[in-house]
Amino acid sequence: MHLDPDQFDALVDRALDDLPDELAALVRNVVVLVEPEAPPEDPDLLGLYDGLALTERPANHAGGLPDRILLFRGPLLEMCDSLEQLEDEVRITVVHELAHHFGISEARLHALGWG
Repeated sequence: MHLDPDQFDALVDRALDDLPDELAALVRNVVVLVEPEAPPEDPDLLGLYDGLALTERPANHAGGLPDRILLFRGPLLEMCDSLEQLEDEVRITVVHELAHHFGISEARLHALGWG
């Protein structure tokens, strides 16, 4: 599947806009970035949370750079056959990585069907 970077970014924006207000209000100091490709050591990776989960932060955690959620456009495009499927996968990946921000483990996400 092919989608230009601006169209892909619009899907990411829509996934973020569709988050429930109650959840979105709890997300602080997190930036969502789109990278063209996943790291070479894990080329099929769809997304990555780079930060310290809220459940692991000390009480005096402040002043640092924002946590990052990275979405990898190439692998997401490669796994999808339609725009609808891509939109679903982007949404799932955004929710999955945000869950890591809230301290939800990979195993728990799989058990919940968001793996």
